[in-house]
Amino acid sequence: MGKSAGVRRLVKDVADEVAIVARMTAPVDSGDYRDGIEVRMRETSYRAFAIVVGTDWKTMLVEAKTGNLVNALRYVARG
Repeated sequence: MGKSAGVRRLVKDVADEVAIVARMTAPVDSGDYRDGIEVRMRETSYRAFAIVVGTDWKTMLVEAKTGNLVNALRYVARG
């Protein structure tokens, strides 16, 4: 059940929403940080899950100062 198509779709939809909020609230200088926010699907033996990541080289610096990704996750979780 944890790897079923319905679960994967639900997990991906929520992760996509977090990524959208993170992109909307991202600080923009060159736009590379904002444009580097993406969703990656992963799988273990028992479940599928998604992670929202930043691929720009300065992602860790921006996150340390703003907490943009965690704030986006909190916003979506409050629903």
